Amino acid sequence: MGYRGAPMSTTTIPTDGAPLLDLRADMSLAARQRFAVADIVNGSALWRLSWTLGWLDIKLRYRGSLLGPFWLTLSTGVMVGALGLLYASLFHMNLHEYLPFLSLSIVLWGFLSAVVSESCTTFTEAEGVVRSVRMPFFVFAARIVIRNILVLAHNIVVIVAVFVLLSISPGSRAVLAVPGLLLWIVDALALCLLLGSFCARFRDIQPIVNSIMQIAFFMTPVIWKPEQAGKRFFLLQPNPFYDLLEVVRGPLLGSIPDGMTYLGALSYSVALWVVAWLFFARARGRIAFWL
Repeated sequence: MGYRGAPMSTTTIPTDGAPLLDLRADMSLAARQRFAVADIVNGSALWRLSWTLGWLDIKLRYRGSLLGPFWLTLSTGVMVGALGLLYASLFHMNLHEYLPFLSLSIVLWGFLSAVVSESCTTFTEAEGVVRSVRMPFFVFAARIVIRNILVLAHNIVVIVAVFVLLSISPGSRAVLAVPGLLLWIVDALALCLLLGSFCARFRDIQPIVNSIMQIAFFMTPVIWKPEQAGKRFFLLQPNPFYDLLEVVRGPLLGSIPDGMTYLGALSYSVALWVVAWLFFARARGRIAFWL
């Protein structure tokens, strides 16, 4: 099992199967790093618990519902159909080409947006468990990611339906989307550790994050295509959501993103993990007291 502790005294105590927990008032950076590593390792070993918690969240959210999570699938399908007809007309685009792009973009963006928003509540929504049970914090981060992967799996039905209806196949290049999806999962875990810890201390951060995501939706080619930016295409380069979205969406549409897109996605991911790691390693001993 994992452990939870805060630097309060000079006592060293053993924990269940975990390294000795040094509770010095001013823990060294190396000690914080060791405890953070132990938290992630022990939390990863409890992946079955994370899966069960994520699945239970889905069941409780749609308890008593006739279609369950497929209500979200149905609403996503209606939105894709309505926006497809509207924007294909406004942008003067071929519906046969635009609808697959829009369906992929809406579904994939829904996952990204939900992960960013819900990562803010990674620890606050589990306040009772954190206060009463000794458990690695990484379990709660994995819970958020697994929950949203399950929702994404339901919404994939919309993409499949559009591709089948229009007789479109991405071909063998679709396999290149798998590394992109794995990168998303790794980034989502880092984001949960970062924003989850930060929002446990500052509760007013979540509305700011939600507002930023609303702006990012319109600034990112989700309902409009990248080529429509024309000469202003360079403005997309500083947008991390464009690169991350394109490394998954591109192969599923039968195209291979260029090297700069992959480089940008990897660079943003590395930067995210560095910041998340440094903050989580410093904050994990205080999270229980912030809740």
